[in-house]
Amino acid sequence: MRRVLGFALLLGLVAEAALSAPAAPPPARKRAPASAAPAAPEGPLEAVIETAEGSFTIRLLADLAPNHVRHFAKTARAGGFDGTTFHRIVPRGIIQGGDPLSKDPAKKALYGTGGLGLLKAEFSPQPMVRGSVAAVLQPNRPDSGGNQFFVVLSDQPSLTGKFTIFGEVTSGMDVVDRIGETPVEGDKPVKRIVLQKVTIRALAASPSPSPSPAG
Repeated sequence: MRRVLGFALLLGLVAEAALSAPAAPPPARKRAPASAAPAAPEGPLEAVIETAEGSFTIRLLADLAPNHVRHFAKTARAGGFDGTTFHRIVPRGIIQGGDPLSKDPAKKALYGTGGLGLLKAEFSPQPMVRGSVAAVLQPNRPDSGGNQFFVVLSDQPSLTGKFTIFGEVTSGMDVVDRIGETPVEGDKPVKRIVLQKVTIRALAASPSPSPSPAG
């Protein structure tokens, strides 16, 4: 891919002796406040991406790339993806989006350069197949993932192990395909394809292990 294909209080008690009264039993020792129980780990998550072409759903693969999933979910919950665009399209190859700079039409020349250099690689042998969602990297910098991601439109075996896969499309692949059919000039779509809203939610159901090639 070119260019720019993420804090004990120790309680102590002192018993005072009563000089004119029978010795009293020492006061009961107070218990130190219990430590707060660690937060339960978050369960499986999915992301719903809404666009003018329709919505599609990504299962987030925390078992493969926990840091990338954590970053993606945190960014989405903060509205960091809302209003960004799919700014790069390779027909029958990939659609790429998530650059925070793409919220501003006046920064079109900089699209693809923002929101990177935040995460270390979490490469895996997971095959890069149709519907895979992976982190965009800066050239020759494996530890440069961040906000930008791409969705694979067709199997890309040559990319396996070279990019961090952190999700897979489980529904709406037809929407992804429509986005991928947007006319381009070079690899730039001729119109803005906006991610209107990205919603993180608990995994609604157990999807199939990988997207259906038929979409």
